Amino acid sequence: MESNQYEPSQPTTSEAGTVPPAAVKINMDQAGTLIKIPAQSSTSEQVEEWLQPVASFLSSLPDQVGSFVSDYQKPLIIILILLSGVVTVKVILAVLDAINEVPLLSPVFELVGMMYSGWFVYRYLLKAASRQELTQDFDELKGQILGGKGK
Repeated sequence: MESNQYEPSQPTTSEAGTVPPAAVKINMDQAGTLIKIPAQSSTSEQVEEWLQPVASFLSSLPDQVGSFVSDYQKPLIIILILLSGVVTVKVILAVLDAINEVPLLSPVFELVGMMYSGWFVYRYLLKAASRQELTQDFDELKGQILGGKGK
């Protein structure tokens, strides 16, 4: 029986162009060893190593958020009020732009505004007595808002 050994006649060259130092001999009669794949338990242990810090962080997150909110309550309220004000202004401007796009509504609103301005001038600004009445009404309103003396 013939030997099942493979011996290359010429040494092969690698990609760099150098000859390897020893020729490789492969014996086909003997069984080789297989690479062992790690067991499933080691991968689950690795996953548990990654999940444990994540789970501990997520479990402590509500306490951390609660302490952050209690520490910075006033600045957070101010920021929320400012953001809601910006959103409100943007919505109002969008509604006004939509109203201006309606063909007949914009001139009607301008006419109503001019009529109200004319009535205000006639009612409060033409006569001295009505100007004094307007000043008194304004001072009373200012007192109500600012907390001063009001009638």
